[in-house]
Amino acid sequence: MSFSFRSSNLKNMTKRLTITEWAEDDRPREKLMKKGASALSDAELLAILIGSGNRDETAVELCRRILSENHNNLNELARLSISDLKKFKGIGEAKAITLIAALEIGKRRRTEEVLERKQITQSSDLFDVFGPRMEDLNHEEFWAVFLNGANKVMEVVNLTKGGMRQTVVDIPILLRLALEKSAHAIAVAHNHPSGEKKPSGDDYSVTQKIKNGCNAIEIRFLDHLIIAGNSYYSFADEGKV
Repeated sequence: MSFSFRSSNLKNMTKRLTITEWAEDDRPREKLMKKGASALSDAELLAILIGSGNRDETAVELCRRILSENHNNLNELARLSISDLKKFKGIGEAKAITLIAALEIGKRRRTEEVLERKQITQSSDLFDVFGPRMEDLNHEEFWAVFLNGANKVMEVVNLTKGGMRQTVVDIPILLRLALEKSAHAIAVAHNHPSGEKKPSGDDYSVTQKIKNGCNAIEIRFLDHLIIAGNSYYSFADEGKV
């Protein structure tokens, strides 16, 4: 005995459900309205942003794949450029820009929350200040934080972008800014996009020059951090400041 299927029946059997055909509790937007944003997975939240997937994947499935290829780490995802995101089928320029903007807003919120309550007492406090600014970068930057007499953050300033060389980090400008802002203490940080947090010879040299300059103008030099993704090296913790 033989059986045959009409092509229309076969098509109906293999048809994939779109998000609008899912059970209501499984749809990201409806789930958010009913249960709140915290009930959604990272993929579901990202799916709301992009709105639709591609011919083979729903928005949620596409976002799961994007996350999977970035080790399910939002910090890694935040490092992707527009062109990187557009390599995923279903992500055009508009969707890529939307994702990058949303991740940047999250980063800025995290930074502002830290500054509202931040008193620097240890290197991890400094990482809370500097980390959100540098942990996702694909290029090097050098930052400084200026503190008052109670070791509370007054201002965080980007000094250079694109390199970490003695000729790029202008130490006299850093010290002048500290005086202009009437800072009682400063700390600095730069990132290693490679993820290697071990200091270079230049890192040691710059740290010593900043320390000597701060001693000369009687401003406390608290620390120099090297940011390497989600981890860091502290010169102070290693007894190098």
